[in-house]
Amino acid sequence: MAKITSRARRLRIYIGERDKWRGKSLYTAIVEKAKALDMAGATVTRALMGYGAHSRIHTANIVALSGDLPIMIEIIDGEEYVARLLPFLDEMMAEGMITIDDAEVIKYGHKEPLKDD
Repeated sequence: MAKITSRARRLRIYIGERDKWRGKSLYTAIVEKAKALDMAGATVTRALMGYGAHSRIHTANIVALSGDLPIMIEIIDGEEYVARLLPFLDEMMAEGMITIDDAEVIKYGHKEPLKDD
């Protein structure tokens, strides 16, 4: 098993579940753009509860079921890849927040591909 360490940038994008871009969910459009730019990977997380700029609490509570839960998209990649995505986010996002910070990556994997791969 190989262990690789490197420096990277972590991009977190905070949006709402109902946010759209050209007829599709904004989170889908962002992940598809990251894939098209050959970024290392993206993860979309749907939150149970949160609030943002409008101070309305959105919750998955069964009594107050929200159809607009908070969504976080996390992408970790090199600085140049993150920089390539930012102009597209400027165009796509009407509301939301983005954070970017440094990350240390520790990646584990096999030295040779498995026979089933």
